[in-house]
Amino acid sequence: MTDTDSNKPATDRGGFTPLHLADLHPSLADPAMTSMNFLNEVAIRFPDAISFAAGRPTEEFFDIAEVHRHLDVFIDHLRHERGMTAQEAQRLVLQYGRTKGIIHDLVARQLAVDEDIHVPHESVVVTVGCQEAMFLVLRALRSAPEDIVLAVSPTYVGLAGAARLVDMPVWPVRSGDRGVDLDDLRTQVHRARRAGLRPRAFYVIPDVANPSGISLDVDVRRELLRVAAAEDLLILEDNAYGIFAGEQRLPSLKTLDSDRRVVRLGSFAKTVLPGARVGYVIADQDVPDHENDVSLLADHLSTIKSMLTVNTSPLAQAVVGGALLTHGHSLLVANRKESDLYQRNLSLMRAGLERHLAPFTDRVAWNTPAGGFFLTLTVPFEADDALLERSAEKYGVLWTPMAYFYSGDGGSHQIRLSFSQGTQETIDTGLERLASLLADCC
Repeated sequence: MTDTDSNKPATDRGGFTPLHLADLHPSLADPAMTSMNFLNEVAIRFPDAISFAAGRPTEEFFDIAEVHRHLDVFIDHLRHERGMTAQEAQRLVLQYGRTKGIIHDLVARQLAVDEDIHVPHESVVVTVGCQEAMFLVLRALRSAPEDIVLAVSPTYVGLAGAARLVDMPVWPVRSGDRGVDLDDLRTQVHRARRAGLRPRAFYVIPDVANPSGISLDVDVRRELLRVAAAEDLLILEDNAYGIFAGEQRLPSLKTLDSDRRVVRLGSFAKTVLPGARVGYVIADQDVPDHENDVSLLADHLSTIKSMLTVNTSPLAQAVVGGALLTHGHSLLVANRKESDLYQRNLSLMRAGLERHLAPFTDRVAWNTPAGGFFLTLTVPFEADDALLERSAEKYGVLWTPMAYFYSGDGGSHQIRLSFSQGTQETIDTGLERLASLLADCC
């Protein structure tokens, strides 16, 4: 190639015209979409750092043999409870599957056993993790440019990311001391409508929320349902951590839902097997069409799913289904060891924070969740990406900036600490290292 050729545009040289980020979907440059990538990169670059960052379930009880046992249990269920032949059972698990899923009845049964939620099997759509469930619901609700979703701030980044992918703005609502400021929810709904927008739903994690660790008390849950009815909002209830909410478990919003206003988003990643990537959505709302024929919202979510992921891996569903059958359809029973471990780790975190951060108690504070995976630490300095990188490199400890979970400003002086994968040694050593960071920054 001559120098003259190298100066020609790519198209003139017969090459491919380079793609520019500005010509791709705006979500690709959105901080909500890129923040976790940065966190993962830091973790890879500093593998010896103790991590309070990742919200992953414990790996202490992983057992590949159990996966095979659960699969066998499910196949046996198909043969003896559903009356299938061996060939039919094999085909169901190994072939392309029903879009709504093949364990929808078992999911409905688990909700009835553990949470006193009673819904038709056909209102269940089994999804590729809870993330797909969020996407399906937001895609269905976002029918015009004025449609928005409201969410407690701070909120789970997955919700913000899914909304960005369907071009649906997320309108923040203050959390307050009780998990959601209901006065602010009313204010934001009215403010949005005055601006010509249409609030479609309100997203909330009522039990030991990610990222804050806060749970809504029963009075707040009941009042939230009343506000949603008065303002004609759906509630998108994400309850990935409800099984680990401590001894004083409260009725879920779907349990309290008397007029099918709650769309329930769920996941088996924390309670059965994260690698299976199986979640679900309960969408039992009636949807009449122009001829006044009525279908379920779940049917329409299934239509979207059929063009997105076609179906959720039947093999992965079989493993989850076998786990439910093995434990009498109860995730509470299935997760007794895990629940005890998370409660132990929470106690270790509280004791370690009190011990290692005692010199800073006039400048730092932390909350005390009832369970779950996370707690929030408030610090007197900016906890940003630069400090996170410095913390990993110099002090050997990772955490998550709470600013990741806010749209716009917010959370700049807070960090999320995850304790789900900790041990007594890593929690104590990690908090000792965190105290050294605080000593240099305070």
